[in-house]
Amino acid sequence: MAVVTPDIHEVLHRVFGFSGFIGQQEAVIEHTVAGGDSLVLMPTGGGKSLCYQIPAIMRDGVGVVVSPLIALMRDQVEGIRQTGVRAACLNSALSYREVRETEAAVSAGRLDLLYIAPERLLGERTLELLSRTRLALFAIDEAHCVSQWGHDFRPEYLQLSALPELFPDVPRIALTATADEPTRREIIDRLSLRDAPLFVSGFDRPNIRYHVVPKNNARAQLRRFLERHHGAAGIVYCLSRRKVDETAEWLQDIGVDALPYHAGLGGATRQRHQDRFVREDGVVIVATIAFGMGIDKPDVRFVAHLDLPKSIEAYYQETGRAGRDGEPADAWMVYGLQEVVTLRSMVQNSEAGEARKRLEVRKLDAMLGYCELATCRRRSLLAYFGETLSEDCGNCDNCLTPVAVWDATEASQKAMSCVYRTGQRFGAAYLTDILRGRDTERVRRFGHDELPTFGVGADLDAYQWRSVFRQLVARGLLSVEIEKYGSILLTDASWPVLRGEAEVHMRMDVRPAAATRKRKAREAPPPPDPATWDEALWEALRTRRTELARAQSVPPYVIFHDSTLREMVARRPCSREGFAELTGVGETKLDRYGDDFLAVIASHESRAEAPAAKPPAPDTTTESRP
Repeated sequence: MAVVTPDIHEVLHRVFGFSGFIGQQEAVIEHTVAGGDSLVLMPTGGGKSLCYQIPAIMRDGVGVVVSPLIALMRDQVEGIRQTGVRAACLNSALSYREVRETEAAVSAGRLDLLYIAPERLLGERTLELLSRTRLALFAIDEAHCVSQWGHDFRPEYLQLSALPELFPDVPRIALTATADEPTRREIIDRLSLRDAPLFVSGFDRPNIRYHVVPKNNARAQLRRFLERHHGAAGIVYCLSRRKVDETAEWLQDIGVDALPYHAGLGGATRQRHQDRFVREDGVVIVATIAFGMGIDKPDVRFVAHLDLPKSIEAYYQETGRAGRDGEPADAWMVYGLQEVVTLRSMVQNSEAGEARKRLEVRKLDAMLGYCELATCRRRSLLAYFGETLSEDCGNCDNCLTPVAVWDATEASQKAMSCVYRTGQRFGAAYLTDILRGRDTERVRRFGHDELPTFGVGADLDAYQWRSVFRQLVARGLLSVEIEKYGSILLTDASWPVLRGEAEVHMRMDVRPAAATRKRKAREAPPPPDPATWDEALWEALRTRRTELARAQSVPPYVIFHDSTLREMVARRPCSREGFAELTGVGETKLDRYGDDFLAVIASHESRAEAPAAKPPAPDTTTESRP
């Protein structure tokens, strides 16, 4: 009898429980199953993993997945095992016995997927193992790590250039969610993918709402933001380890289940905090950029930045960790001129070459320019990655609350004149004191109360002048001198403005209190459909999911995503056949969990349908009649 080879659609539905592919998935998978190399650019949450998981299942041999972070391999392996796929990992966290067992499984052909770190992949022992093993493919995840000009360079990724020589007949698929045009060229060059097709899916994450506000008491601003996400999982990024620790402690004091994460913590502490974030509901991680790569937690409802990221690539990658399940999520950031000074200082004091430093400064300037936009943020963000959005998104702060633009030419001339007359030696806060005519001891000591610019800006308050200086720096009309402690300097572009030859128009920043009132109604999450929603059933399903996850020591989302639970609430399946029709329910999950969740639904329905207890009959007996 002839063996019927399944097609990719059958595997998608049977194993993963999905009814159809999205974006470029189908084309990538067909190309890889046929044995072709490729470079895949797909946004976080866009389904990159299926692009190598399905080919690894369908092709003969084991698929080797290169993953940069050992700490996350366990969750990646557990997640794919839940679907019935045979997977394991090789890394330094395993015991010698576990390593031997995994190697034996590889040799015997008992695995579909093997997750491995790049440095271990090219070790002598592993190469010897793979040389005598049938290999289905190499999947190089987070491929932007190979770029020395990127924001997340990993030197060990450079060794992966040896793969086509060592295994010339094994297809390679490199995948990333973050790569501008120069980074793409470097990936192609360093991984020898010059003849491979490039599959680019849209970078848009329409479920994420982008929101950027000038910093004005950042903790109070963060607290107001978190009020809209009570009990939700999220990530708060800070620039320094000290700020991470202080912010996490403050959040704990105000009742948020927050944990710090940075490279200065011990390995066991970092692992414990990461495990709690991944495996529990409602945990908030406060972290430096050391946290987040490869995190598969789908129900992160927000990513907040308390400091300016180093580049738009870093910002896109970090905000992309929110809303991987496709449900509404927030990317929120506060920023100020001080971060520009700090980040530029970090660049200047680094050991990088001059070319690298110039590139990093340009990327930082692009990030600052994004912050100061008065137009649709999503259009600008996508344009940075070479993608055009035909119309405004309607889901960023500038679209939801359009920003007024004002003629700031005269204010800019006053600011620039003040910079010039004080010798280009002072920062924005002191210059603001002069412009507003503040009679301080420092101003008198330098004699700046005698300057023509003293008091000429009294019509604007300190908040407005901070906005003016920020936007002038963002446009290159002023610059910040790192070696002079953040002194504001004129640039070549300043002079046409000072001479009246160029106009300057700026976004009119709204005071935080007023902005909060305007946004309140717009930012409230849509309520569940009352016709289908049942909060008690939702909580019962979540409770059962947590019980099953704890019993297996896996994160709850690897059992089922929130979106699948919501579908259970809406559809109330009462049979295995109906349960199998839910998104994310493949054969293995149906067999493992179908009866459990059907029982929860049935129990809830029976309680809901039970007739209410009749009130006791009135007592008609009396001791005497009237």
